[in-house]
Amino acid sequence: MTPPRKLHIKSYGCQMNVYDAQRMVDALAGEGFVETANADEADLVILNTCHIREKASEKVYSELGRLRVAKEQAASGGRDVSVVVAGCVAQAEGNEIIRRAPVVDVVVGPQSYHHLPQLLARAKAEGRALETEFPVEDKFGVLPQPSPQAIRARGISAFVTVQEGCDKFCTFCVVPYTRGAEVSRPVAKIVEDVQRLADNGVREITLIGQNVNAYHGEGPDGRPWPFGKLLHRLAGIPGIVRLRYSTSHPRDVEETLIEAHRDLDALMPFVHLPVQSGSDRILAAMNRKHTAADYRRVIDRFRHARQDIAFSSDFIVGFPGEAEEDFAATLALVDQIGYAAAYSFKYSPRPGTPAAEMQETVSTAHMDARLERLQSLIDGQQSAFNRAAIGKTVDVLFERAARNAGQIVGRTAYLQPAHVMASENLIGKVLPVAIESLERYSLLGSLADPGLASASGDAKDTPLMAASPQAIMGA
Repeated sequence: MTPPRKLHIKSYGCQMNVYDAQRMVDALAGEGFVETANADEADLVILNTCHIREKASEKVYSELGRLRVAKEQAASGGRDVSVVVAGCVAQAEGNEIIRRAPVVDVVVGPQSYHHLPQLLARAKAEGRALETEFPVEDKFGVLPQPSPQAIRARGISAFVTVQEGCDKFCTFCVVPYTRGAEVSRPVAKIVEDVQRLADNGVREITLIGQNVNAYHGEGPDGRPWPFGKLLHRLAGIPGIVRLRYSTSHPRDVEETLIEAHRDLDALMPFVHLPVQSGSDRILAAMNRKHTAADYRRVIDRFRHARQDIAFSSDFIVGFPGEAEEDFAATLALVDQIGYAAAYSFKYSPRPGTPAAEMQETVSTAHMDARLERLQSLIDGQQSAFNRAAIGKTVDVLFERAARNAGQIVGRTAYLQPAHVMASENLIGKVLPVAIESLERYSLLGSLADPGLASASGDAKDTPLMAASPQAIMGA
């Protein structure tokens, strides 16, 4: 019997890439590949790239330099290793990767990774293979479904793509060029995916898309369904106890989504809603299509629907032309909204985007100073939000064994890690936890019902899940 070949995927960046990496594993399982966490023993290494973060392509080329040495060493020992570059850097710089990095066998964009088996065969026959076109067929209709064993191994939480691409064309963003126009999957296909996950132990679903709340997939009635209606349908699937979604655009928050937050217990009261800047002048230069006041009104609509809702956001510091008064407007917005968490980054130009051609650049010193001030404000808000949980009893969905013996860890409705001393048989269950203290960003507590701490549980109802070996690296 031929031993299985080993596959290692290193993913950079967003949740979409995490999901795409899992689907690449599924696509290659039929070719005899099994996933490994050890790149040095892999027969196939895939770099699943992201073009959002600063110096994304440089990091890819640096990693390819290391892989070139590893590939040569493997060849000297008689072992053939293939290297694939996938994802958004592959889409944006496919020909350049082929030119600069002879170590690469296959370059494939994020809309074509379902063609990986054919591309690997072509590379073996012809030397190399490149595919960065947007194929006509729906890749989700072609990809093989994950096996029950693969689903269980990935844990009690799962991502499901419902929408891809973006039509907003923010001037700083490459997504419309690397992921294409907005496309929504049919409701029936999403329901099938979620049902399959639920049947194999998944308890929490995060719906993902570049602009997830722009969802408008075909419903069973033949009409486009808005995002809120989709959430209502998924909330009714037995076994799914929590729903989340990411990432949203303020312009696409329609009333069915607000109503879903009002009506669905399964929909978590934590919304990631990127604003990028608090300055209307900078928002216009970014082509965000909303003002700071528009954003505040959207936040108010959510809060009116559900009082315990909390928010996270994205911010870009030092966008071309950002003056001190523009940055002050961002600080004012953050101070007014009050975030449970947020991500902030220094602006870095992406080749081919309109912002890359803007001349009013902000100095590195100013960007560094502004980022430090913004992150200090955000960190203070996040710390206050976390401290407010001490002394309260909160629901926690337990995900896995913790590092400390006898301890398990789960997450609150707001994605805060919570650790308790309890049996691993409780993994997959939502239980109330009395929060007693805070250690950095993690909550520490005990089960509100101490009698459950040593519960034997029902293995059929809550199967133990192993953490995925897949490496997820921030780009």
